[in-house]
Amino acid sequence: MSIRPILKWPDARLTQNCAPVAEITPDLRVLVEDMLDTMYDAPGRGLAAPQIGVMLRVFVMDPTAKEAGRNPVVCINPEIISLGAVVAEGPEGCLSIPGVSAQVSRPTTIRMGWTDLEGVQHAQDLTGFAAICAQHEMDHLNGMVTFDRIDADQRTALQAQYEAA
Repeated sequence: MSIRPILKWPDARLTQNCAPVAEITPDLRVLVEDMLDTMYDAPGRGLAAPQIGVMLRVFVMDPTAKEAGRNPVVCINPEIISLGAVVAEGPEGCLSIPGVSAQVSRPTTIRMGWTDLEGVQHAQDLTGFAAICAQHEMDHLNGMVTFDRIDADQRTALQAQYEAA
């Protein structure tokens, strides 16, 4: 397949809500393969379709790739079913905002539903980094970036750092 260019903030497409996927087509399969190639090349652990300019509710992630080898998850029309009560703050980077790491607060557990590339429905509890990664990618599908999850002072400082780079 191919590696696609990753959109960089402040590209307006990163602020748009994505449309649901109507059906699994050969074009969608190519998109997913390209997304995986792009994510691993970046190198990243997650990539949402809008980050490569495709405004569909699709993301790929591989939260354990750096520790345990490749085990990608393809999420089509994902939804967060529930959020855990425990919230933690931790560093988050984003392929669309390279060189910036923000301290973001998120629930450490979620229950997420999605369809895979074979059309199989899944519902799974995610914890730790997998939960954080999935929430980050869901934000992209909803037109949000890391800057939208931090307080005004941190945002101002990180935007200045990003723009100076």
